[in-house]
Amino acid sequence: MRILFLSDNFPPEGNAPATRTYEHAVRWVRAGHEVTVITCAPNFPEGKLFDGYRNAWRSVETVDGIRVVRIKTYITANEGFVKRTLDYLSFMAASVVAGLFEPRHDVVVATSPQFFCALGGWALARLRRRPFVFELRDLWPASITAVGAMKRSAAVRALERLEMFLYRSADAIVPVTHTFREELIQRGIAADKIHVVLNGVDLQRYAPAARDEALSRQYDLDGRFVVGYLGTHGMAHGLEKVVDAAERLQHDPRIAFFFAGSGAERARVERLVAERGLSNVRMIPRQPKEMMPKLWSLCDISLIPLRNNPVFSGVIPSKLFEGMGMGIPALMSLPRGEATRIVETTDCGVCVPPEDAEAMAAAILALVEDPGRMRRLRDSSLAAAPSYSRDRQAALMTDALARLLDDDTADLARVAK
Repeated sequence: MRILFLSDNFPPEGNAPATRTYEHAVRWVRAGHEVTVITCAPNFPEGKLFDGYRNAWRSVETVDGIRVVRIKTYITANEGFVKRTLDYLSFMAASVVAGLFEPRHDVVVATSPQFFCALGGWALARLRRRPFVFELRDLWPASITAVGAMKRSAAVRALERLEMFLYRSADAIVPVTHTFREELIQRGIAADKIHVVLNGVDLQRYAPAARDEALSRQYDLDGRFVVGYLGTHGMAHGLEKVVDAAERLQHDPRIAFFFAGSGAERARVERLVAERGLSNVRMIPRQPKEMMPKLWSLCDISLIPLRNNPVFSGVIPSKLFEGMGMGIPALMSLPRGEATRIVETTDCGVCVPPEDAEAMAAAILALVEDPGRMRRLRDSSLAAAPSYSRDRQAALMTDALARLLDDDTADLARVAK
């Protein structure tokens, strides 16, 4: 199978869309498929080019057998609606043009969360007369209004019309949660073209490891119970409540909070920590993807917060699965839904109400004082990880693509008769 994949994030960027795309694509290549990814020069989330890259009109490289075509786009930081929209639109246009010069593929796949990438995938698929698959990572624009980045307006209503157009026009949709699937069905999308493929974990990369001694000394974490938040510091995460929890626990020398990453809310979090003089908080910048297992090794629990909005009840943060692979229990603070069900069913962590700093602090303290429970949660995390292995999820997605192509071939045969 020849797969053309559009994604405006790809390694060396280390966010969830980039990681999922790469970890699926590399497995598809190993299975004998040909994969081309059209993406941009790496710059997320600061809007600054990574070392060694240029924002060129077109460059081609091979990454672990994946053909990667990088195109010129308008680059900006992951903040500010207008500039980000220009970024998205430039990628949409450039990816369609670039795709027209690629050899004909069997299927075109485009990923969200922003839908302009998917619109580009749809246009390219129709121009090349190939099936279009929409990988749905977020219910956009609902998630934009949920975090307050946009208010209900004509622009939001236009985005909602675009959203429904893409759902109806896609030959197949691959949402990352079962909740998204149910939402689409309720909105009139045919169930038989929706194939759920959850996020997962690369168990070859993420496995139990002793705490990295050098990093532990560097960040003054020796002998401490470390509450880790690793990932994008975005508007959806309600990180000011994590700072509130840290403030409640600041006089307990056993506990430290460890932030690693960047994003639209990073500066605000740093300011809050400084204003409150929190010596129990460590903050480091975004790190290369290859550093993540070492950073995870510093953590006793993985903190997974989202704002208290019903939109986020259907979200499953991908860091949940990385923590499973490392044997690190989750402390989940988000609306009850699919993610909390996974945590409770597998017993891989603890759930507290979203945006509740007092409950978060109490849960952390309870885990510090119950080593036996921590051992059970670690064991349960490791036991659950194979069910969410990236090998399994990548195979599920190629199965969905293959079924689509089989159906397409059958339709052509019927037309020929």
